[in-house]
Amino acid sequence: MNKLHFSIAINAPKAKVWSTMLDDKTYRVWTEAFTPGSHYVGDWSKGSKILFLGPDPNTGKLGGMVSRIKENRLHEYISIEHLGVVQDGKEDTTSDAVKAWAGAHENYTFKEKDGKTEVLVDIDSSGGEFEEMFK
Repeated sequence: MNKLHFSIAINAPKAKVWSTMLDDKTYRVWTEAFTPGSHYVGDWSKGSKILFLGPDPNTGKLGGMVSRIKENRLHEYISIEHLGVVQDGKEDTTSDAVKAWAGAHENYTFKEKDGKTEVLVDIDSSGGEFEEMFK
């Protein structure tokens, strides 16, 4: 699996960046750039199941990812483990296609200095599917 690394500096304290990225209302706003209608169902507590959902751009049907929050250190670090997909509103965590990448992680580290926050993103990728989203 490939490891992708990205970072961005944001002119805001890390608590503000954290809440903007993870609160339901603002999550829907910033993820609009990737997929209009993106949202999540679940919560960010360690061990919680969370679904990242949105309309499939080709079919319009509900699709997305089945994931679990592997780690959550408030305003510091969040680790998401991807377990499967949602296609046509149904969860798939057992198909051969899913098994090829299940267990991949998406990690966010928040570092604050002088009122600015650097967000470091580390993603396990089985191909180039995430790379374009983060450029």
